[in-house]
Parts: sequence; C-alpha cells; structure tokens
Amino acid sequence: MSRIGNRPIDIPSGVNVDVSGGQLRVKGPKGELAAPIPEGIKASVVDGSLAFERPDDSKPARARHGLARALANNMVVGVSEGFVRRLEIEGVGYRADVQGNTLNLLLGFSHPVKMAIPDGLKVSVEANTKVSIEGTNREVVGQFAADVRRLRPPEPYKGKGVRYSDERIRRKVGKAGS
Repeated sequence: MSRIGNRPIDIPSGVNVDVSGGQLRVKGPKGELAAPIPEGIKASVVDGSLAFERPDDSKPARARHGLARALANNMVVGVSEGFVRRLEIEGVGYRADVQGNTLNLLLGFSHPVKMAIPDGLKVSVEANTKVSIEGTNREVVGQFAADVRRLRPPEPYKGKGVRYSDERIRRKVGKAGS
C-alpha cells in the first residue's frame, strides 16, 4: 500500500508556501500556483517542510491524502525547477514553428495546423522537428503535449508522426513481397 501522503515535502530556498482557507499557494522564482486542498485533509508548514494529515483511514481519505501531497509536490517542483516535455516530429515534410502565441504544424494534412499556446507555457522549436514545451504547471504542460501528439500519433510501420522524445514506438514488419 502506498504511503505517499505521509512523506513531507521539503521546501527549497526561494519558495514560499502559504496554507489558508482551504487553499494552497506556492510562490517561487518561476511563478506562482494555487490549488484547493481536498476536503478533510489538513496541511501545515513546519520547519521548512510541508506535511499533510488525514482524519481517518477510510479509503476516500487515504486517496485524497496521497492526491493532496502529489499535487503540492508538483506545485513546489514547478515553481522552483519547472516542467519540460519534449516532442519529436518524424516524417517527410513534417515540421513545426512558433509564431507569436501560435504553434504552426505541417503534419501531412492538406492544410497547416495552428494551435494556440496556453498562457504560462513557453514553446520552442529546434531544427524544425524538435518541440520543447516548458511551464510551471505539470498538468497544463502534459495536456498541451498530449494535444499536439494527438494530431498525428506515430504509426507502427514507418514511425511517422509526433512522439514524445522518450517514447519507443513498436515497429511492425510490412507485408512481404513475392
């Protein structure tokens, strides 16, 4: 059984954590994030670390306990270090570029695909095929990366499409010629 909720979160220097009114606010060098604390969970800052307590050992309370700790840890890491998701585009003529607040993608469709970059994210493109998505909120970074990947997921025969840089595509053998 997981004991994630019982582990305290060490607060790095330069990061301020404020717990008040059921809200958790984290402010650091990369930005500021706020989130509600799940009901029944108590958060407290003691000796430079953030700790969470649950009222009892019921299954919903245990689940919310681990959730609150994981979300708070993501907030602390986000404002101190930030999150990065890297995508690779593979295919003849497939490429990307950023113009202002828009990510332009050419992915083999008859038209270019334009995606608005959400607030708080920084998107950069290297060599027309490597896209880096950076931000403080892990959920927003991951969701935008998933939305870009969903446009043209990698296919198993030639490997064409958009994939995460650490993703391995299982390749299939094409049909055998006679």
